[in-house]
Amino acid sequence: MFVLQASHLTKRYGRLTALSDVSFGVRPGEILGLIGPNGSGKTTLFECLAGLLPSDGGSVRIGDGPGSPRERSSALFYVPDGIAPWPSQTVRWALDFTLGFFGGRVDLRDDVVRRLDLEPMLDTPLGTLSKGQKKRAVLAIGLLAPQQLLLADEPFDGLDLRQTREVASTLRAYVADGRTLFLSIHQINDAARICDRFVLLSGGRVCGEGTIDELSALAAARGASARGGDLEEVFLALT
Repeated sequence: MFVLQASHLTKRYGRLTALSDVSFGVRPGEILGLIGPNGSGKTTLFECLAGLLPSDGGSVRIGDGPGSPRERSSALFYVPDGIAPWPSQTVRWALDFTLGFFGGRVDLRDDVVRRLDLEPMLDTPLGTLSKGQKKRAVLAIGLLAPQQLLLADEPFDGLDLRQTREVASTLRAYVADGRTLFLSIHQINDAARICDRFVLLSGGRVCGEGTIDELSALAAARGASARGGDLEEVFLALT
C-alpha cells in the first residue's frame, strides 16, 4: 500500500528531458528521501507530483485513487525551497492563516512553534527573516497543514548543524505521530541521518529505491562496490 505512487513519469522542456520514466512509491508513516545532485530533477519531480507542472507521460496515484488534482490537494502539501510567502506579514499571521484557510492542526500550533524555536520571530515579517529562519517558518506551515503527506524541498538548506539536528528531530516526531514525509535533500549526510528509505535520482532517472542495505545489495548485484554500506558510497556506486 502506498500513500503516493509515481509510474513512468516523464517531463520535457523542449529537447531537454528533465525526468525520464521515473517510478517509485511513498509508504505511509515513513520518511522517504529524494537524493540527487543539483540539476538532477528533484524540484521538477516535486512540482509534477504536486500538480504545479504537467507531466508529459506517466501517472501519479494517491492511495487507491487515480491521483486527480482534487485527490492530490487533499492528500499532500508541498513546501518549495527558497520561498517567503506573504513577505509583509508576520510569522504569527502566516501560521494563523494556515490553520484557518487550510483547516490545519490547531492542536499542534504551540508544539510546532516550540520545536522549531519560532517564538522569538512570531511578530517578525516573513520577508525580513534570514534564510534559516524562513526555512523553519515555512516548515512550520507545512507541519500545521492537515494533509497526511508533506513534500519538502531542501528542508535543511540554510540551517546550521545544531538547527539541522533539531529540525530533523522535529520531523521524526511528527512522523511518529502519523505523518508521512517525502524530503528532497542534496546533502547526503543529512539524508542518512533522518530518512528510512531513499530514491536516488541522477540525470532525471531513478537509479535505485530502498533502504541503505537494499541499495547496497542493488549496487553489488550490478557489479559495483559500495564500501561499508555508506549512503554516499552507495549513491556513487549506483549513479
